[in-house]
Amino acid sequence: MDQVPTNPEIFPHIRTVMGMVVSLSLARLLSGLALFVQHPGKTRVYWIHLGWVLFMFVFLVHFWWWEFHLHSLAVIDVSVYLFVILYCCVFFFLCVMLFPTTLEDYSDYEHYFMSRRAWFFGFLALAFAVDLVDTALKGKQYFASYGLEYPARNTAYILFCIAAAWTANRRFHAAFVVAAVAYQLLWMYRAFDLLD
Repeated sequence: MDQVPTNPEIFPHIRTVMGMVVSLSLARLLSGLALFVQHPGKTRVYWIHLGWVLFMFVFLVHFWWWEFHLHSLAVIDVSVYLFVILYCCVFFFLCVMLFPTTLEDYSDYEHYFMSRRAWFFGFLALAFAVDLVDTALKGKQYFASYGLEYPARNTAYILFCIAAAWTANRRFHAAFVVAAVAYQLLWMYRAFDLLD
C-alpha cells in the first residue's frame, strides 16, 4: 500500500509542538543562569557545569535549525511525530538535569553535577544516538551529505559520554567539556554555512 503524501499543514504543526518543548528547555537553562545573578554567592558556581549549560544551549539552537529539514519528508506519519517529540523531551530532561528544582541535598553545583553525572551523560549519549536516527529519517542523501565525520562525531560523543558517566576525574571532565563546546560550535557553524 502506497503512503499518502503528507498534508503541508502537518510540518508547521509539528514544528510548533517541537518549538514549545525546545523553548521550555531554553527557558530552563536561562532561568538557571539567572539564579546566579539573582542570588550571587548563595550557591558556588562550577565552571564545568556551566560549560555543559553552554553546550546544551548551542546543541538546542542547532537542533532547532536542523529540524527544519523535516519539511522535505514526503510522508510524516504519527511515528515520525512521536519520535521527534520524544527526541525533544530528551533535551528537556537534560536541561532539567543541569538545573534541578532545588540543591538542598547538595553542597553546591559541583557536588550535584558530579553525583548526577551518570544520568546526565547517559541521556546525552542517548541524544547523540537518537540524532543519528533523526538524520537518517531525512533520507540517505541528506545523511550522506554530512560525510563520514557525522557518524564518527556522534559515535565519539557517545563513547566520551559513557566514560564521563563512569569517571569522576575532574581533568577528564574539564577536557571533555572544553573540547565538546569548541567542536559543537565549529560543527554548527560549518553545518549552517555549508548546507543551508
